Amino acid sequence: MILAIDVGGTKMAAGLVAGDGTVTLSARVPTPQGADASTLWKTLAELIEPFSAGVEGVGVGCGGPMTWPDGEVSPLNMPGWRGFPLRARLAERFPGLPVRLHNDAICLAVAEHWKGAGQGSADMLGMVVSTGVGGGLILNGHLINGGTGNAGHIGHVVVEPEGGPRCGCGGHGCLEAVARGPALTAWAQEQGWAPRSPESGAYDEDRAVTARALAADARVGDPVAVRAMRRAGRALGIAIASATHLCDLDLVTIGGGLSQAGEPLFGPLEEALREHARVEFARRVKVMPASLGQEAGLIGAAALLLAGDSYWVERR
Repeated sequence: MILAIDVGGTKMAAGLVAGDGTVTLSARVPTPQGADASTLWKTLAELIEPFSAGVEGVGVGCGGPMTWPDGEVSPLNMPGWRGFPLRARLAERFPGLPVRLHNDAICLAVAEHWKGAGQGSADMLGMVVSTGVGGGLILNGHLINGGTGNAGHIGHVVVEPEGGPRCGCGGHGCLEAVARGPALTAWAQEQGWAPRSPESGAYDEDRAVTARALAADARVGDPVAVRAMRRAGRALGIAIASATHLCDLDLVTIGGGLSQAGEPLFGPLEEALREHARVEFARRVKVMPASLGQEAGLIGAAALLLAGDSYWVERR
């Protein structure tokens, strides 16, 4: 049994994962906001304690950036951890056991390839479109890490080079700057969108301003919400076309909150993808929603050990 850990800016999750990828037991806690390094570590240590007996190894997915494979993490949405030696601290907590840590978006891609929508695909990109846009790249059935462990980071492919929005990386027009949930809802609000009541269809300023609400409004025809989803979908399609030409992909899976938007997102995505993926070999690529839901992070973290021949290369 593997102890799997998924560390993010809003929640921390831990669980036990069996050899076939089944999550047998799990728990989640909110990530303390604005907490210092010791408080964050204490929260995680208390979360994993009930799962610690008898495990054979520890797999971890955590937001980046990080040094890989050393596992010193500096998640952008967890300012209390800057250069925090997460892998080393867990190795101290579990002496003699293997501890493997990777970027959380990469773990989600690994999970989908191993046990989700990407099963059977040798060459795929697993994407996450949520508060950020990330991904993991599988070629010839193996995870591609790149020199720093960041291969597949499609969020910083440029899709609007002329006048595109400023990105958190410092550039302009990155896919993440256009399609991540908070950027998309901010753009929609600038265009006059406010969430509608699911019951009456009237504007409801007390309803939470989220990408999920924006997607729901697009599905019932709100014109600004429809334009916002089209904007995100076309940006995704352009980026996927570029990635497909570069890496000769046969499949792209999309997970994260925005992946639940349905036709208002995937329709424009397919339109832009087919418009730009013109070279014959790229036309075969398929795009589909990820299938594993909230357990994907734990499954992918466990796969770093349970299917390490495909998903882990130790470097020193």
